[in-house]
This record gives sequence, structure tokens and C-alpha cells, in this order.
Amino acid sequence: MKRLVIIPTYNEKENIEAIITAVFGLPVNFHVLVIDDGSPDGTAAIVKRMIGEQKTERLFIVERQGKLGLGTAYIAGFKWAIEHKYDYIFEMDADFSHNPNDLVKLYEALSEGGADVAIGSRYVTGVNVVNWPMGRVLMSYFASKYVRTVLGIDVHDTTAGFVGYRREVLETIELDNIRFKGYAFQIEMKFTAIKCGFKVTEVPIIFVNRVLGTSKMSGGIFSEALLGVVRLKLSSWVRKYPQKKVESV
Repeated sequence: MKRLVIIPTYNEKENIEAIITAVFGLPVNFHVLVIDDGSPDGTAAIVKRMIGEQKTERLFIVERQGKLGLGTAYIAGFKWAIEHKYDYIFEMDADFSHNPNDLVKLYEALSEGGADVAIGSRYVTGVNVVNWPMGRVLMSYFASKYVRTVLGIDVHDTTAGFVGYRREVLETIELDNIRFKGYAFQIEMKFTAIKCGFKVTEVPIIFVNRVLGTSKMSGGIFSEALLGVVRLKLSSWVRKYPQKKVESV
């Protein structure tokens, strides 16, 4: 079984080497693909140095010119993972807000728990967020509640960016039809996976606000997500979604 962690980066020189090292230190063998959007701080140079130092090929990088959006970074990573025949593909931030140890729990939910999509969820067992300002916690929590209600899906953390997929999910979803580029991308991917008939499971995690580097979150990103879900719901009434293949007995 081949497992790939996709980490999108823009100016993450303070975190990137440590997060890659942490992933490689896990008891389960994960490969890492960094998608760097032309970071001017030298993030890509650090990754390329690590690639040169590695004894086995577990680390890879795709460099893009300029900030092209979180969604397009993950789509590029998904296509790369499919091309290279990875069985399990994971999304994770570079800044340690997602604990690398939780990758193992997401993997087990996919490989042993019967899930097709495993979400590292901040809200499935309450509110598990550390060091966020209260305003941002409330904005994120109620945004997820709003999205869950409008889309009619049984997912508590709809905007979560710590997610694992079986390759079949990414092969079935029409990736070129995913419209959103920012954090609404996370909502669209979960909603589309459900509409395609895949089983989505939430795995409780504790989300810790970054210590080093600068957050890319903004109120505008949330506005895009909140307005986008209405369009997503309306389009779902007329769109025909490809369906999960049912294995014959």
C-alpha cells in the first residue's frame, strides 16, 4: 500500500523541514509531496535540499509560479498521486496545526474502518481548537454548522483541511469540475464525495493554531465559502454525479 501526504506551501520556511521530518518519523511509511506556490522565502530550496539528502525516495516537490490557490494546489497533488498509483492520499497543513501523529488515525479509518474519506475533525466531539482567538473559533464553528445545514450532509467539520482519501474517490470525482479555489474547495470535495456515494468518516483531532509563520486565513475566505455553498447546493439539483463502483460478489 502506497501512502502520500500532500502539503501545499507558501512561505513556510520556519515549518517545512520539521513537518516533513515528523511525518517521516511515524511508524507508518508515508511519502510527502510538497506543492509550493513560488514561495519567495526559500521554502522550495529547503525541500530540494532534503530531497538531495534522502536515502530513499519518499520526498517530492512540485513548484508552481505564484499563488494559484489552495484548491488548485491540492488538485495538482491529487492528479500527481493518481499518476503515481498511490493507494491513500492525505491533505495536511505545513504549520503543525494538524498533528502528524493523527495521520496514522486517518489511515486506519481508511484501511481498517471502511471509510472512503476520513476527516480530521475539530467539531465532531465538541470544539477541539487550541490557541485560536474566540472570534475565529466561533466563525469557523458556525460556518461548518451553516454548511452542514444548507448542503444537508452529516459532516460536523465541513471546512476541515486535514483529510484522507482512498485513490478511488479521487479517480471518481471529476477533479477538473471542482470549481472553488480557496477554503470552499474543502467543502466542495466533501460534498462531492458524498454525492458520488462514498462513505465519509470524521476522526476526532485537536487543532492547534500555528506558532511559526503567518496564517493565510481571512474573513474573505470564509465569505467565499459561505456564499459558495448556496451555488453548490443549487447546482447539485441538476448535476449528475459519477458513482462509486460497487464490487460484485
